[in-house]
Amino acid sequence: MKYDYLIVGAGLYGAVFAYEAKKAGKTCLVIDKRAHIAGNIYCENIEDINVHKYGAHIFHTSNKEVWDYINQFAEFNHYINSPVAVYKDELYNLPFNMNTFSKLWNIRTPEEAKEIIDKQRAEYGVEDPKNLEEQALSLAGKDVYEKLIKEYTEKQWGRPCRELPAFIIKRLPFRFIYDNNYFNDRYQGIPVGGYTKIVEKMLEGIDVKLNTDYFEFIKENPDIADKTLFTGMIDEFYGYKLGTLQYRTVRFETEVLDCENYQGNAVVNYTSHEVPFTRIIEHKHFEFGKQPKTVISREYSSEWKPGIEPYYPINNDENNELFAKYRELADKEEKVIFGGRLGNYKYYDMDKVIEAALEMVKTEL
Repeated sequence: MKYDYLIVGAGLYGAVFAYEAKKAGKTCLVIDKRAHIAGNIYCENIEDINVHKYGAHIFHTSNKEVWDYINQFAEFNHYINSPVAVYKDELYNLPFNMNTFSKLWNIRTPEEAKEIIDKQRAEYGVEDPKNLEEQALSLAGKDVYEKLIKEYTEKQWGRPCRELPAFIIKRLPFRFIYDNNYFNDRYQGIPVGGYTKIVEKMLEGIDVKLNTDYFEFIKENPDIADKTLFTGMIDEFYGYKLGTLQYRTVRFETEVLDCENYQGNAVVNYTSHEVPFTRIIEHKHFEFGKQPKTVISREYSSEWKPGIEPYYPINNDENNELFAKYRELADKEEKVIFGGRLGNYKYYDMDKVIEAALEMVKTEL
C-alpha cells in the first residue's frame, strides 16, 4: 500500500498531524523505533499508578484553542505544579515566591524581600547579562542563586553557569506573592488515566508500526509515501554530515516502594552537588492517588551520545549556527518536512508542540 504521508515518530507532534491528516482524507503510516506510541509523554501503568516513563509532564497553556483541542481526547484533573527544592538540610518552595523568601531570610512582606534582593542585585550591577550566572544574579541576587539555581543548573546541563546562555533562566517564574503555582498559565492539569490514552485516540484507525527504524524501513520501502514528516533528529536524517548537534539526556531510576506516600509531593528538586540526581518524581501525586504502594523516579542528567535518547537541545550559539545549516538543507526538501523538538532542535512544552503541529497542518493540508 502507498500512503499520502509517512510519519516518523508516534509522539505528540506526529500524532496530532496524523489525526488531522486523516480528518482531511489523507492516508498515513506512523512508524516509531520504540515499542510504544506517545513518545516522551508515554505513561506506563505500575501498581495501578500512571508512571511518566520519560520524566514529569504537566500540561499547561494560556491558549484556549489548544486547551479545547487536547480536551477532545481526555478529561483533565486540577493538578497544580508546586515543586519543592531541597538544599542540603533546607526545604524551599518553588517557583521563587514569598514562601521561598520568607524561609530564606525569616521575613514576611514583599517590601522586605525586594529590599534584600535589590541590595544583592546592586552588589553585582549586571545590566546586560551575558550568561546564565549573570542573568540569575541580576534577577534574584546571591542567596537564591547559590542555594536554588547554581548547582542544580550545573547538574542539569553539565556545564558551569558562566558557560550557559542567559535565556535558560528566563523560563523560571519569579514573584512577590505567596503562591507556589509554578506556571502562570490559565489552564493546567494532568489527563485522568495518563497521556498514552490521548495518543491512542489520536491514532485510532491509522496504521502504526512500532519497533521500526526509519533508516532501515525506508531502504526497503523507498516509495511507501508521497511525503514524509520526520520528527527525529535532523542531523541524524542527514547522516551528521555537517556535524553533530549537542543534547542533554536523562537517565531514570524507577523504584516501587512499599509505602503509601514517600515525599508528599509529585516533584522534589535536589539543588546541591552533594546529591547526584536532579530531582525525584513521585508519580501517584499527579493524579492524587491513594494506592497502597508508591512509585518514584530519580532523574540523572548527563551528556548525550549517539545511540541513547536525546532530551534537551543545548541551544548555545555554536549549536544554533549548526542547526541553521541543517535547516537550510531541510528547506530544500520537496518530499520531507521536519517537526517536533528533535526535527526543529528546540525545547517545546506540550502546548507549543500542539500549536506547531497545527500550524504545520494548515501549511500542508
